[in-house]
Amino acid sequence: MDRKQLVGRVLAKANKYRGYSRWIGDRETADNIIGLAAKLMRRAHVLARPSEKRLRRRAREIWEENGRPSGRDLEFWLQAEREFREAEELARRTTGGGKG
Repeated sequence: MDRKQLVGRVLAKANKYRGYSRWIGDRETADNIIGLAAKLMRRAHVLARPSEKRLRRRAREIWEENGRPSGRDLEFWLQAEREFREAEELARRTTGGGKG
C-alpha cells in the first residue's frame, strides 16, 4: 500500500470518528472521541512526512513488487518520493494546512 492510501485511510477514520462525536449525548465521551480524531489527524501528518529511512523502505517495497529488476533503482526512489509528496498534500488539504 502506498503512503497516500495509508494517510487517506487514517484521515477517513479520523473524519468518521469526528462524525460519531456529534451523535453522542455524553459530553465527556464526545470529547474523548474528538481527541481520538485529533490524534489520528496528527498521526496522518507523521505518516506523510518523508525521511530517508521511510523513502528507502518504500522504494524497496516498490522494487520487490516489480519483481526486483536491476537498473531501475532511481525510478523506484522517485516513485517513493512522489507518493510521499502526494500523501503530504492530502494531509495538508484535509486538515486545513496544519502540521499536527
